[in-house]
Amino acid sequence: MDLEDFLARQGERLLKSGREKRLASDHSITIRGNRWYDHEAEKGGFAIDFVRTYYNQSFPEAVTMLLGGEQGQTYRESKPQEPEPEKLFVLPEAHTDMHRVFAYLIRTRCLNRGIVTEFAKAKMIYEDAKYHNAVFVGYDAQGIPRHAHKRGTYTTGDAFKGNVDSCDPRYSFHWIGQSDTVYVFEAPIDMLSFLSLYQQNWKQHSYVALCGVAEHALMQLLADAPHVNKIALCLDHDKAGVQARERIQKHLAERGYRNVFLLFSNLKDWNEDLQALRKPPPEPAEKQQRVMQMG
Repeated sequence: MDLEDFLARQGERLLKSGREKRLASDHSITIRGNRWYDHEAEKGGFAIDFVRTYYNQSFPEAVTMLLGGEQGQTYRESKPQEPEPEKLFVLPEAHTDMHRVFAYLIRTRCLNRGIVTEFAKAKMIYEDAKYHNAVFVGYDAQGIPRHAHKRGTYTTGDAFKGNVDSCDPRYSFHWIGQSDTVYVFEAPIDMLSFLSLYQQNWKQHSYVALCGVAEHALMQLLADAPHVNKIALCLDHDKAGVQARERIQKHLAERGYRNVFLLFSNLKDWNEDLQALRKPPPEPAEKQQRVMQMG
């Protein structure tokens, strides 16, 4: 059974994510044909497993649901998935300037201009030539780019975001400093928002954006920077963030990391905190009414 077809009939919204589809209600779950994978829980399978897990059904209930009731229902058959040749990781072509990306990051997302410029000079942020996405680049210990996360700069509709094909999740967007502390975020803009809020001596510390909720990049940073032994988890205030925080804490404890602490934004994430601080509050309705009358 084609799992995409089944989910569409259940009213689920699917977002294109490279060669796969991503659940709009849970971005950690990707769908392709009759297979699914939960990147947060690091498990997956076929249609019956998905319905049992996602809809909390028993095996007979899952089969009945997939059949569309006791009488059954016809779904599109999933085509056999042919193995695709492995693609090499290639950074998207850079645009000749960064006008749109600077405008988006500084004006729309309220990031500090000096911090954005610092990362741009280090060739860790640039604008791609084809779609004008902001590209956040992660390098390995030898300075070779291994990861790139793209974020759409359009301000209407659902903004595009996703990783470049064949990038290595261990080397997502990060900064290594000289202190013993690393701050961990879900997205590059969350990381840059935190730096914009707490700018003093920011370069001396380490930071990593997981570009999701899996801990691969954090564990690689700890391996590459053995002087780091204090870990601040700065994840989002939502279901995925809470679950990831608990899982990463357990994962770190199993590997002997005891100095782990939590930092919470006041709102859902650090960029919402930053925007609430930088953007002026809306005018009271009474003042708006007076302006309309005067006009």
